[in-house]
Amino acid sequence: MTGLTAEHVVDGRTPQTPALAPDGRRVAYVLAPASRRGGHANTEVWLLDGTARRITADTATESQPRWSADALFFLSDRAHRGRPQLHRFTAGTVTAVTSWGAGILDHLPLADPDLVALLAEDEPTERPGDVIVVGEREPRARLRLLDLRTNRITTPDVFPDRHVVGLRQRPDGGPLAVLTQASADYDYGPRTGRLHLFDPVTGVAEELGPVGADAHSLAWWPAEDGWHIGYVALTPPVLHAGTAVFDLSLTSGSRTNRTAGLPMCPTELCQTGTAPLLLCADGLTTVVSRLDPAGLTTLLHHPGRLDALTATPDGARIAVLATTRYRLADVHLGPPTGPLDRVTDTHPELNGIPLGTQQPLTYHAADGLALDGLLVLPPGHTAADGPFPLVTIAHGGPYDRYADHLQLSWAPSAQWLATAGHAVFLPNPRGGKGHGHDFAARVAGRVGQEEWTDILTGIDLLVTRGIADPDRLGIAGWSHGGFLAAWAVGQTGRFRAALVGAGVTDWGMLAATGENGQFEAALGGSTGWSGPGPHPHDAVSPISFAGRIRTPVLILHGADDPNVPLGQAVYLHRALRHFGAEHEFVIYPREGHRIQERHHQLDLLHRTRAWFDRWLRS
Repeated sequence: MTGLTAEHVVDGRTPQTPALAPDGRRVAYVLAPASRRGGHANTEVWLLDGTARRITADTATESQPRWSADALFFLSDRAHRGRPQLHRFTAGTVTAVTSWGAGILDHLPLADPDLVALLAEDEPTERPGDVIVVGEREPRARLRLLDLRTNRITTPDVFPDRHVVGLRQRPDGGPLAVLTQASADYDYGPRTGRLHLFDPVTGVAEELGPVGADAHSLAWWPAEDGWHIGYVALTPPVLHAGTAVFDLSLTSGSRTNRTAGLPMCPTELCQTGTAPLLLCADGLTTVVSRLDPAGLTTLLHHPGRLDALTATPDGARIAVLATTRYRLADVHLGPPTGPLDRVTDTHPELNGIPLGTQQPLTYHAADGLALDGLLVLPPGHTAADGPFPLVTIAHGGPYDRYADHLQLSWAPSAQWLATAGHAVFLPNPRGGKGHGHDFAARVAGRVGQEEWTDILTGIDLLVTRGIADPDRLGIAGWSHGGFLAAWAVGQTGRFRAALVGAGVTDWGMLAATGENGQFEAALGGSTGWSGPGPHPHDAVSPISFAGRIRTPVLILHGADDPNVPLGQAVYLHRALRHFGAEHEFVIYPREGHRIQERHHQLDLLHRTRAWFDRWLRS
């Protein structure tokens, strides 16, 4: 029996975006590698109809499988890498049906079997020189219609100067609900959403008004007073967290927050012919519910995480990506009330490999707030074998969570460190999802405050129980988790080692340069243009406390990260160098916020283990 290796992590493949056929018997899905070799991610579309088989043989990036009544459509850039086109699979044959110069961004087969709605930017034109004028000629996805009888694409004259981000047709084949934004810019666009109707027969569009920030996941359903449209969006006025399901009655025009006060967090709506289905993050678990007129009806409680929900038109069967405590994601199929049967086995390389023992952890914060998280112990060990060296890994977001599923990835992950002999604490402090809107909204302008004491309380609990060795504590995280790791070592000397991955060190600079600037400003509490200062964001930025850091710090960052730009890591590196603090600074060329190239993932995994082994083993 072999142990877990870095190659097990980076050479695996993961299913994505399952699409359940209307007959409920066939499921298409994308199979994606965990790492990338070369400049493109080579993914595959697979079809499960009794047995799983790949339906193409090309080297390409393939994505977004969607069914019409009698065919499967998907995107593939097999003809021109980086410019996906729409393809149709029927009767065992794959045919390209578009050759749009800018490529196709998204698609939706319509009730009319001869029509497909497309999202695509305008065809490329010659540009004078390479000068970029911000605000001019910005790429925007526009709604287009493909006639399969002629393969001709037309562009309705609707939603001028808007960027289309979502489509859903009424279940009876009527109009489309369309979500648009003022821009494709991540900082500005998600705050400018509007909802529209579009009739593909008449070409007439209707304005339905603004929607909440980051609106997505459209769904229609019939009610006694006529048709309703729902979507998931951030709950005003909080800009960074707290999602809800919003319900628009087309008859009365009234808008309702259907999940107000819910102690869970909606993540996805799934349209059926009647009441839509809803996924909710519920603590460490996931709930499948039905959005009935009287409220939510719980159908299934999954002890782990569910994503990418798809259903038959009658809602009688669903397909979903499900993860459990000791299994990575696989496609599961069944009724929405369960049981859900695993119908793929995409991670055979992990079969028989000893994994760390994972268990839920519940406790209360200093102010009495109920909290949860996970504890992962080295394989074959129990808490009675402690105390262990303990690495705490804070999650990103902060509007994210640890669910009770297998914690194994290229980023600092519990199983990777547990199989090296470390105990790992995965806390879910306030600010994350899984406990309702109020829980999520508690960190606005207060990052690093109560959320940090929530984490410390959990660490103290593990020390008190004899699980964690107080003299061998480490802290790590990626993105917002990287911020918390950088914050931790500026607040206390308790940690013997830290890993700051793609971490925030200055909230003001992030609001000015990150792709989600205004969302970051809501977290940090201010921007650099909020007057001469002092600014609230300075008091919650790790860089302000760099002079206190005595803990050895490993800084890891992608060179081309648009979310948390490299300058954040450079700032921390220069400060630590100035103060003479021991640290190591690693930059991964060509990488964004997620590290994707295989040799970079391998380096990160080996470097992570070596760092904590070095400082926590002695």
